[in-house]
Amino acid sequence: MAGEMSNELKISLSCEPLDEGSAEEKATFGMLSMTANGRLLTVVEDIERVEIGPYVAGYPLAEWLLWNWWRLRWEFGQRPSGEEAALDWDFTHCMSAVGDSYVWPNVTIFSDGPMSFLVSEPSLEPYTALFRYVGSPRREAVPAASLESAIDDFAKNILACLDERKSKSTNLHRLWNDLTAERHEPELARFRRLEAQLGYDPDKVDECLIRQHLVGADELGEEAWGEVAADAALRGRALDDMVSAQDIAETAKRNGFDTDPKDAVALPDGTELPSAPDVEAWRVGYGMAQAVRDREGLDGLPIADARLAALSGTTANAIERTSKRWDGPCFALDRPDGGRLALRSKWKTGRRFELARLLCDRLFAAHSGRAAEALYPATRTYSYRQKVQRAFAAELLSPFAAVDDMMAGDFSEDRQMETAKHFGVSQMTIRSQLVNHGRLDQENAPDTRGSGM
Repeated sequence: MAGEMSNELKISLSCEPLDEGSAEEKATFGMLSMTANGRLLTVVEDIERVEIGPYVAGYPLAEWLLWNWWRLRWEFGQRPSGEEAALDWDFTHCMSAVGDSYVWPNVTIFSDGPMSFLVSEPSLEPYTALFRYVGSPRREAVPAASLESAIDDFAKNILACLDERKSKSTNLHRLWNDLTAERHEPELARFRRLEAQLGYDPDKVDECLIRQHLVGADELGEEAWGEVAADAALRGRALDDMVSAQDIAETAKRNGFDTDPKDAVALPDGTELPSAPDVEAWRVGYGMAQAVRDREGLDGLPIADARLAALSGTTANAIERTSKRWDGPCFALDRPDGGRLALRSKWKTGRRFELARLLCDRLFAAHSGRAAEALYPATRTYSYRQKVQRAFAAELLSPFAAVDDMMAGDFSEDRQMETAKHFGVSQMTIRSQLVNHGRLDQENAPDTRGSGM
């Protein structure tokens, strides 16, 4: 997606009463249409014609949307490791899993926090239906608030169709009433959000275990702890095996390095940057990195370890010395008696990248007006926050304009390695910069912009 978004998501169904089927099916049958940013995601074609959408019963789709609402909204957009967890993610985020004897659009829905994404793909071969879904050539991004509104409007439309046919005590009515109550009760909404970030359906795991992890949110910051929870879910960690606030504190003391946020670089006064959900995350990260490089007069030069450490409010020991690895994310932790940061990578280039990400997280918190929290994590997920970090780190350490000049049209593996060594980053970082700026095809390259898929 290029530029700022101006359009939103719409899910509609033209209720056209059916003569056969269950009461819910007969009351909510019609043509389904999904539009994101003015682009149709539900186009179908058969031998004779093309339609804007299929004829289906809206009731099972409304049930699916409401039941999965918390995970569609708050479970970050990556399939977790492990076959069972990945299959569960598909059933939650892929509309093709709605079932109920209908062939549903091959649309995947997920969010990164402030933004939601829809990926509409063609029907899979071989086709078993009388028609096929065409799909859309690009991923569509909309504000997450637009996803919420679209689901609400669709559910209300289906409920109205049911009410017209005197079906007023359905499971959909119960789901709607329960979800409405959950969203309007702050403590319950907080519980459901963390539950979703951990990759669980409502009430599918021991409530006591979830509440134990809310302690981490209370101690270290709710948004930060949600990032840690999502990281554990992505790696398929059992809920009782997830890192705790105590683990974070002990790791900071045992493996960490001193840091003082007051010594870290700040964005120049008056810096104006786009923010969520106006643009995708990578634009914010790139803009912040360019602002820092301009302030420090770095031009296109590489950043030495000592300079990078100073910018981050720590010493070069954090980059040059390895410490015992642990299974959680790298992080910076603020305590009344001083700050500590812990890195994970055994490679120097990896620790430089991690340190740049942690620097970014503080800058991003200040820029976005986010409430101060004790924990600043850099995780493996592709939440908006983590995507901002990756884009910032890539541009701060290896600014694309300088990378492009140095490579001078030679994008070979050898030249990538030379360039990576010059800027003190991994070859993967250089390759991702080249892919993100259109110098190389995507293939299987990493993406600092963070597609989330």
